Amino acid sequence: MELHILEHSLKVASIAKEGIQICTHGLIKLAFLPSKTRCKFFSLTETPEDYTIIVDEEGFKELPESEHLSVAEATWLALNVVSGGGSSSSSQPIGVTKIAKSVIAPLADHNISVFMLSTYQTDFILVRERDLPMVMHTLSSEFTLLRVVNGETVAVNSLGVTNGFVKPKLVQRPIIHPLSSPSNMFCVTSLNPDTLPSVATLLMDVMFYSSGVKEPAGASDDSGHIRFFSFSLIEGYISLVMDEQMTRRFPNNVLFTSASGELWKMVRIGGQPLGFDECGIVAQISEPLATADIPAYYISTFKFDHALVSLPSSGTQPLVWILKSSVLGLQMNTDLLVPPVNPKALSFKVNLYWISVLGLESSHTAPD
Repeated sequence: MELHILEHSLKVASIAKEGIQICTHGLIKLAFLPSKTRCKFFSLTETPEDYTIIVDEEGFKELPESEHLSVAEATWLALNVVSGGGSSSSSQPIGVTKIAKSVIAPLADHNISVFMLSTYQTDFILVRERDLPMVMHTLSSEFTLLRVVNGETVAVNSLGVTNGFVKPKLVQRPIIHPLSSPSNMFCVTSLNPDTLPSVATLLMDVMFYSSGVKEPAGASDDSGHIRFFSFSLIEGYISLVMDEQMTRRFPNNVLFTSASGELWKMVRIGGQPLGFDECGIVAQISEPLATADIPAYYISTFKFDHALVSLPSSGTQPLVWILKSSVLGLQMNTDLLVPPVNPKALSFKVNLYWISVLGLESSHTAPD
């Protein structure tokens, strides 16, 4: 497989809910008038806490200075795994679970922090620009490294970046951050860019004006409905992540949907803002899902992470597979912590935890 290092130098920023109107003019230009901004990489994600912006240097110029705008210090580069040749953005989606063991886990083992952006088309792994030599050293044995320079894709010579690097000691990655799951289901979709003008007014309303009374940060119930919407326009491709009910506002045949009309269950990661320095958060979630062969999208935001997991009609069975991979390190609520006298009993307790997180029901009875 090929690992493409895209040419965009990216900024990650947060806009406070109360300050979004100050930035709306620039954000509308970035989303609907990219030819006027020369922006090639733009993503906007609204959560109950804030708006997260991922944007290239050209696009960042459209955002005004404001006390409501917080910018992560680092410059980020986007990596994209492509199975074979072709444009990185138009390749078949492989899902974060498909790259968990080949990309996410090795980077975590080398203490490289990543910021994930899954889209309808593909998955982007954002790494700090200063970490690129270590990234290349870590992944060069598994991937053909290619870098986009002035629109042309050229091979990267990884020789010379390996000297001085010490192979890290592999460590177990337990799930250490609280997990919660809102009650609403989500759709990952797209639309033809040619139809964007016809739904521009609707999208503006969804993105900035139609949420009614905004939920204050931290006010939403972990088990209840939350506000989450993500719009990405990257190299001409549009990706949308929205609540199932919100899709009903769009005209028929505008949004791309799978034949099965697949919906996704969200798992939010983090009780307090996660920051950008901790390594292995994405791996903690994606590795167990990969072991269970469960498809998932993953969207990092300025404060929290979000996994969108496909739950088949078989109900709780996928959770059993997940738990087999993560039981030893899973941090549970204190009322579920029990002495591991009986391994079956412990597995049952952990299974109940995941069932409660994902809002599922269980008819299981506890083992003796």
